[in-house]
Amino acid sequence: METQTTSEKDIKAIIEDIQKKQADIDTVLFIGCGASMSELYGGKYFLQQNSRQLKTNLLNANEFNYARPLSAGKHCICIIASHGGNTPESVEAVHNAKKWRCHTIAITHEVGSDLTKEADYVVTHAFFESYATKAAKQKVVTEIALECLQTFEGYQYYDEMLTAFKKIDQVINNAAASVIESAKDFGQTYKNDSLIYTLASGPSFGAGYSTANFIFMEMQWIASPVLDSGEYFHGPFEMTNSGTPYVLFMNDGSTRHLDTRALEFLQRFNARYTVIDAKDYGLDQAASQNVIDYFNPLLLTGVMRVYMEQLAIARNHPYTKRQYMWKLENY
Repeated sequence: METQTTSEKDIKAIIEDIQKKQADIDTVLFIGCGASMSELYGGKYFLQQNSRQLKTNLLNANEFNYARPLSAGKHCICIIASHGGNTPESVEAVHNAKKWRCHTIAITHEVGSDLTKEADYVVTHAFFESYATKAAKQKVVTEIALECLQTFEGYQYYDEMLTAFKKIDQVINNAAASVIESAKDFGQTYKNDSLIYTLASGPSFGAGYSTANFIFMEMQWIASPVLDSGEYFHGPFEMTNSGTPYVLFMNDGSTRHLDTRALEFLQRFNARYTVIDAKDYGLDQAASQNVIDYFNPLLLTGVMRVYMEQLAIARNHPYTKRQYMWKLENY
């Protein structure tokens, strides 16, 4: 059964309604836990890069609950995400945001879940329908960020973003279909590793964080430090030796130089690496150079999902298997 999804037009109406109630919004906070927090990164990054007036930050929900930012008040929009809508810390974050007079937008796959009960607005997204929908949460988050910027400041590339949103799903699905064999090779190459370093930069750092923390560590119990491609050269590259395993996400956009420099170092010292490069999958056919940065993580997420599935098969370790999550009541 397909989820009733919130359209871009509906998202625009939500932000316009907030503006009618509070014209002087000055802060947009992105709040969540785990994979949902990582999927908020792209929206935060978009505002960080393009807003001259709106302050923004990405916060773990329980940190938000226990260490309230001073900006969390009537001039603030809180965007709070939970895939199933039942993450206790995120549900509590909606409650606190409301108590502190923030304008709250709940993002979830589950209509009517606990996350939605106190929220001012609810945005729902698909997930199971295709590889593109594995990035649907990131997509609606970036749409919300876009409408915040357009409504409260204006954005010169607004129409180019809308065009890319219309095209990106097909690019993701085509890319996912094309990598089955390379994903099988990836599974065989890394199936016996107990550690894999993950490198990413710019808008795709959230996708790297998600890959390291949730695909490798949560789903496969493989240790995976996540490193910014730029920061790699300021300490972590000392761990690179012949055969050291890495996954490197490469952007098609502003921070590509950082990823290329990291790749050249991995090659120089004979590391064992896999590159997942957005440029290989025709991202520029969907997004103009003015906005292409913000669509990298959506594409890389869809492709990495295929790699994750094949790694799980090669390791004979189902990606739904857990030893603590969903097993313990108190932790």
